[in-house]
Amino acid sequence: MFPTWQDVAAELVAVAAGRAPADLVIRKGTWVNVHTRELLENHDLAIKAGRFAYCGPDASHCIGEGTEVIEADGRFMLPGLCDGHMHVESGMLTVSEFARAVIPHGTTSMFIDPHEVANVLGLPGVRLMHDEALAQPVNVFTQMPSCAPSAPGLETTGAELGPAEVEEAMAWPGIIGLGEMMNFPGVIGGSQAMLGEIAATQAAGKTVGGHYASPDLGPAFHAYAAGGPADDHEGTSEADAIARVRQGMRAMMRLGSAWYDVEAQVTAVTEKGLDPRNFILCTDDCHSGTLVNDGHMNRVVRHAIACGLDPVMALQMATINTATHFGLERELGSIAPGRRADVILSSDLRALPIEMVIGRGVVLAEEGRLLAPQVDFRWPDSARATVNMKRDLEASDFDIPAEGERVRARVIGVVENQAPTRALEAELPVADGLVQMDRAGDICQIALVERHRATGGVTNGLVSGFGYDVDCAMASTVAHDSHHMIVVGTSKADMALAANRLREVGGGICVFKDGVEIAMVELPIAGLMSDRPAEDVAAAADQMMAAMRACGCGLNNAYMQHSLLALVVIPELRISDIGLVDVTAFRKTELLVE
Repeated sequence: MFPTWQDVAAELVAVAAGRAPADLVIRKGTWVNVHTRELLENHDLAIKAGRFAYCGPDASHCIGEGTEVIEADGRFMLPGLCDGHMHVESGMLTVSEFARAVIPHGTTSMFIDPHEVANVLGLPGVRLMHDEALAQPVNVFTQMPSCAPSAPGLETTGAELGPAEVEEAMAWPGIIGLGEMMNFPGVIGGSQAMLGEIAATQAAGKTVGGHYASPDLGPAFHAYAAGGPADDHEGTSEADAIARVRQGMRAMMRLGSAWYDVEAQVTAVTEKGLDPRNFILCTDDCHSGTLVNDGHMNRVVRHAIACGLDPVMALQMATINTATHFGLERELGSIAPGRRADVILSSDLRALPIEMVIGRGVVLAEEGRLLAPQVDFRWPDSARATVNMKRDLEASDFDIPAEGERVRARVIGVVENQAPTRALEAELPVADGLVQMDRAGDICQIALVERHRATGGVTNGLVSGFGYDVDCAMASTVAHDSHHMIVVGTSKADMALAANRLREVGGGICVFKDGVEIAMVELPIAGLMSDRPAEDVAAAADQMMAAMRACGCGLNNAYMQHSLLALVVIPELRISDIGLVDVTAFRKTELLVE
């Protein structure tokens, strides 16, 4: 564990007073002070035992034998960036590989919610993620997942969690709070299980994460706010952001691989003038290709600035605001005495090139080169054998029987760059007693294949928006949040090939075209993560995205849309192991309209 302030307080005081030498001094930089929103030129920082000891105009009195000196040469010295809400599993990486991918981009603190692993492996999986998080050279705090399943009665997960598990996890050293409370209907309805989890978290003095994925800002929203969540990242409009902060919640504005929700909400600050202290920037979900090619929290900050936010204000939303929200203002999120010495050197606050990254007083990256040591953490074999299908599938497993010559069917409508779907309807032909797809109308089939208990269950449905125009199929064992297997395709034969291939390799994502495998991302850990380096996984993910385009899909980051089609807590229409789910009414609905 990283030493506490109490452990090193005497050393920090001695360095600041000039009685003892610092371990590291950064000289003559522009101190980005997120407490005062000032840019203080020609200032020095002195670091001891991984914490800031002195932050001021001249640290020469802190330099002695053995002190390392870094010349900032007028560059900006800004706090390491914090991601206030994210899921490591969405990067298809382990915690260690995720950290190695984002450190060169300036991320030094992450607040992770491992509810993907929780849905597959239960509490033991959460503990593995928590333990790996504690081993990192940067700050990785774990939120105890709140909803496995996310919607009881509407899906079957590989494991279940409840108030007893939450209470147990609150005593773990790296647990910072409760993960996003996705079962908002349960909170609104007064579910004793959901309220019990929130109560256990608050009794431990920790933060409750929110998830209100509904456009209804009436009594239902107010009931959810009364239930205790302290933040929410599901807002997609200015009105959403305003409603949340007015109720005492923090509005978390996300820019992930496929979620572009900052621009629509940041006007609450830039145009309406609301207090920026209650706004936080986060990613939520970033896959490995985004991390390697585009960045992490530095990408979010740049985007917020491009949307009109003052650069220092944007940095506050990615540093001190986040730390304060989790009760860590005295520990991280700013450059100030006593805080963990997480600092970035950059020559431009708007373009935000990450030229040096220091975490806990150690140089971890320079000019994009990772210098941090490799963390040796191995996931056990018990976490790797999780694709439990009863048998190989055949094309006929994807048949949708119907009578007559035409039917009216419900269709899941994909919305580009957003998590919600649309509930569509379409008339489709019937041939030989089976519903036919409509490739010209961009309607193909979707299936959810049960993979936790080997029941042999296959739920069939229809989806629109991917644009596939050849015989193809894509299968993935990343299927938020229950993480069965989602298969989408225009060819039932290819759908069977794709599903069986993932059974063979133990999980991942694959694309078949005309009966041939054209992309594969192997994810052997829980069917969600690879322990390969981020660059290798990103290359495989890039090939997967190219394969989707080769099949006719033009959506931005279409894989993310695919992986959320079973998320039965975000409207409007989803698929689960029990059938098609109307997420506006939170009930099962029929595929064929009477």
